[in-house]
Amino acid sequence: MTEKQTGSLSAPGQRPTFPPGLHNAYLFSVFNAFSYQIVLSSPMVLYAKTLGASATVLGIIAGMMPLLVIFQIPAASYIPRLGFKKFVYAGWGTRVMFIFAMALVPVTGFFLKGETRLALMLMLLFGFNLSRGISSCAWLPWITALVPGPLRGKYLARDQAVQNLASFFTFLIAAGCLAGNPRSWQFAVLFAFSAINGAVSLTFLKRIPDADMPEEIRASKGRVPWLEMLRFPPFRKLLRALVAYSVAYGGMTAFTVAFLKTETGMSEGMILLVNSVSFLGGLGSLWFLGSRLDHLGSKPVLTFCFSAWVAVLAGWIMLSGGVFPARLSVVLLLQFMMGLLAALIQMANTRLAMAIIPVMGRNHFFAIYSTLGNVTLGLAPIAWGLLIDAIGHHSTNWLGITWNRYTVFFAAAAFSFTITLALARRLHEPEAASMEDLLREILIQSPQRFWIRFWPRGGT
Repeated sequence: MTEKQTGSLSAPGQRPTFPPGLHNAYLFSVFNAFSYQIVLSSPMVLYAKTLGASATVLGIIAGMMPLLVIFQIPAASYIPRLGFKKFVYAGWGTRVMFIFAMALVPVTGFFLKGETRLALMLMLLFGFNLSRGISSCAWLPWITALVPGPLRGKYLARDQAVQNLASFFTFLIAAGCLAGNPRSWQFAVLFAFSAINGAVSLTFLKRIPDADMPEEIRASKGRVPWLEMLRFPPFRKLLRALVAYSVAYGGMTAFTVAFLKTETGMSEGMILLVNSVSFLGGLGSLWFLGSRLDHLGSKPVLTFCFSAWVAVLAGWIMLSGGVFPARLSVVLLLQFMMGLLAALIQMANTRLAMAIIPVMGRNHFFAIYSTLGNVTLGLAPIAWGLLIDAIGHHSTNWLGITWNRYTVFFAAAAFSFTITLALARRLHEPEAASMEDLLREILIQSPQRFWIRFWPRGGT
C-alpha cells in the first residue's frame, strides 16, 4: 500500500528526510520523561512503600498505566474528528492537572492517615492514567504518518536515547531529593517538579507538525472489522509475542525496587541512583543499533533481546537466592542490561508494528496493538504481586538456591521470556536480517568502522 506522509519523499530518487519541526518531538520527549518518570516509576513506588503499600498494591500502581490503555479501543474512532495533534494535546494537558493534585497529597499528612493518602493517590493516578490512556491512541498513528518509513528506526532510536538521557537525570534529581530518610514534603517537591515539567512538555507538543489524516480513514464511517484485524497473520504473530513479553516484563521495575528495599536494605536515594543506571543502558541502545534497525529489521533484535533477558534474570535469581551477595557492581550491571534490553525491545516492536500495519484502519490497528500489550502489562504486575504476597516469608533450599518469594518471581519471569523467545522466532518480517547478521554487525563490522577512523591515511 502507498502512504500519504508529511515530510516523506518529495520526489522519486531523493533520499527521505524528516519533516521540518520534528525536533520538537524530541524536546517533548525530554520534558515528558522529566515528568512521567516521577509519578509512574520508582519514586512513586517508594512513596507508596512509605505509606505501607503491599506488593499487590505496588502491582496495581505499576499496572494501572498500561491497564487503562484499554480505552484506546473506543477512543480511536474519535481521532478523525479532532486530528492527531489536538487529540494528544487534550489528553496530555488533562493528565498534567492530575500531577499538580498529586503534589498536594504528601503535605496532607498532618490531618490524613497513611492509608487515606494512599487511597487518594491511587484515585489521582487512575485519573492521570485514564486521560493518558485515551489520548495516547493518536500518538503512534501520528508519528507513523509523520515519519517516512525508511527513517522510522532512526527516529525511534533517537527518541529512546533522549528519553533515557532525560530519565537518567530525573533519577539523579530524585535521588538527591530523597536522600537520607525522606519526609513527606520532599515527595511533594518531587511531584511538583514532575507537574512543572509536564506543563513545559506541552509547549513542545504543540509545536510538533501535524500530519494529514488519510482520506480513506477520515471518510470511513462503517463498522470496524476488529476480528478481521486480529486475524491478519503478520499482526496476529506480533500480538502473540507482544502479549508474552508483557507478561514476562510486567512489574519488573517495581519488584526489583521492592527486592532491593526489603531484602538488601538499600535506602531510597541509593535505590534511585541504582535505577538510574538502567537509563544509561537505554541510552546505549543508540550506539547498539542507531540507524541500523532499519536495515537489520526487528526480528533478529527481538530474538537476541529475549535470549539476553533469560540470562539477566538468571543473575537476579542468583542474587535473591543467596548464591552470591548482592554486590553493588552486580546490581548495577543487571540494571544497565535491563535498561538496554527494554529500550531495544520497545524500538523493535514499535518499528515492526509501523511496518506491517496497513494505512487503512491504522488508528484501530494501533489501538489493538497498544491495548493488548498494555492491558497485559497492567494485569501482569498485579498477578506477580499476588504471587509474591501469597508466598510471603516462606522459603526453601533446592539446588543450592534459597527459593523465596523473589526467587520464584524471577524464575517465573525467566520462563515467560523463554516462551516469548519461541514466539519471536515465528514473527513475519520478510526483509529482516538473520541473527548471525545482527551479531556480525554489532560485534565485528561496527568496531572495525570505529577503529578505521583512527587509522593513518596515506601521505601525499
